[in-house]
Amino acid sequence: MECERRDKIHIRDLLIQTIIGINPEERNMKQDVVLNLTLFTDQRPAAAADDFSLTVDYKAVETAVVALVEASSYGLIEALAESVAGLLLEVEGIQACRVILDKPGVLRFTRSVAVEIFRERIG
Repeated sequence: MECERRDKIHIRDLLIQTIIGINPEERNMKQDVVLNLTLFTDQRPAAAADDFSLTVDYKAVETAVVALVEASSYGLIEALAESVAGLLLEVEGIQACRVILDKPGVLRFTRSVAVEIFRERIG
């Protein structure tokens, strides 16, 4: 895939609490979700100039993702992952993104259940 050859910024193991799930008991208290984000972008201008203003501000991305997730109340982890991807694609310089969203403790005998989605800016 051509996109895999692009430069990437990774935000790993972002732990956030939110309301998530379809069962009544899941709707009453926040639960942990873990996000791993890959931001596909062109880092050549920033690297050549050693200039922060030419790269994606990953601290601002992290702050926006945390705010979105903490305020959300989705039933499905798929819907939350899609919402995060939509937010990421609004950030200047991000051409595509991969969102892996884990929900720990969903199934007995497993660490987590996760979804992974890839979205690319259209146009």
